[in-house]
Formats: sequence, structure tokens, C-alpha cells
Amino acid sequence: MERLWRVRKNHTWIDAQLRQDGDEVAVSFSYDGERVLTRRFATRNAAIAVADATRDDLLRAGWTPHW
Repeated sequence: MERLWRVRKNHTWIDAQLRQDGDEVAVSFSYDGERVLTRRFATRNAAIAVADATRDDLLRAGWTPHW
């Protein structure tokens, strides 16, 4: 599993993690370490694009980047 990014807000965090799952690529989003959503994609590029768009939405909502 590869962490793509982490954002923080009010002492909590959200992570996006990428995982190769057979012929598919999965992106999992975790809230304070608890997985809350997993989406599967046919390509790595599609998975990263969705993860990046989600991060951009969170940043606009006041979350800050954190590694």
C-alpha cells in the first residue's frame, strides 16, 4: 500500500492510499486511520486523478496538507 497524501484539520486527518489489486488499482480513504471508502479503477492514472481531485476539494474546504 502506498500513501498518496494526508490532510489535517482540527487534530484529525484523512489519508489516501493506493493499492494494486490484481488488474485493478484501488484508492482507499481513511479518516483517523479508519478506512471509510475504497474505489477501484482500471488504471493507476485514473485512481490518482480521483484521489488528487478529492484532496483538492478538501484543501478548498480548509484542510491542510500534511505528510
